[in-house]
Amino acid sequence: MPARSAVITVMDRAARKAGRSLARDFSEVEHLQVSQKGPADFVSKADQRAERILYDELLQVRPGWGFLLEEAGEIEGEEGKPRWVIDPLDGTSNFLHGIPHFAISIAVQEPRPDGGWGETSAAMVYQPLTDDLFWAEKDRGAYLHDRRLQVSARRNLNEALIATGIPFKGHGNLDQFNAIFNAVAPQVAGIRRFGAASLDLAWLAAGRYDGFWEADLQPWDVAAGILIVREARGFVTDFRGGSQYSERSEFLAANDAIHSRLHKIVAGALRG
Repeated sequence: MPARSAVITVMDRAARKAGRSLARDFSEVEHLQVSQKGPADFVSKADQRAERILYDELLQVRPGWGFLLEEAGEIEGEEGKPRWVIDPLDGTSNFLHGIPHFAISIAVQEPRPDGGWGETSAAMVYQPLTDDLFWAEKDRGAYLHDRRLQVSARRNLNEALIATGIPFKGHGNLDQFNAIFNAVAPQVAGIRRFGAASLDLAWLAAGRYDGFWEADLQPWDVAAGILIVREARGFVTDFRGGSQYSERSEFLAANDAIHSRLHKIVAGALRG
């Protein structure tokens, strides 16, 4: 059994408490109050309740730390302290349609000397309805509960199952997506769109998927998942194989062999 740090224990407790709230709300989803933040961008009382639980739980045990929250935005902490990056309900559209595929995503981001934000040091993705708890710490590996994770060993694209996200009303670049899809689809065994990027990345780390690409994601969508993939010996880059995934909001992830092939296909599609 891997030794869990105090931070992982704190995240586990907070995620499970918020997860119980989401599970209760999911069982009565037809009665939830829902409001619209933008085009096809919804927030429910379930999101807000879960986020408040996570905020209260984490603030209590790490009072000097800051927060970057999907719903409440940025809350500054003490200078030099880490911050929590939180999506209380990744997969809101699934949740509101009664589709049982959504997760809580929590990451710890370390401060840089220049006042910005640097690497993620701890991460957790929790799927309340299945009780799947994915977690990782930098340089200590990635786990599903207490089982060590490693990305799949598949080497050939024609055996690979790839996850992605599809642009929708008001979000994403459909022309870019179509160019990439048309280049990737004939090369792979299948493409899946399940609607929760944090789980896509966690499942990639667990070997359920062999690759992933998506653009137009927010930090709270991917901060936890990226560390989990990397600690499972996967690679995460932008679409051209570079390190500017956050700046470009382009995320391409896979094991070494699949990534090498996939990023060349994606980069070629973008040039075309």
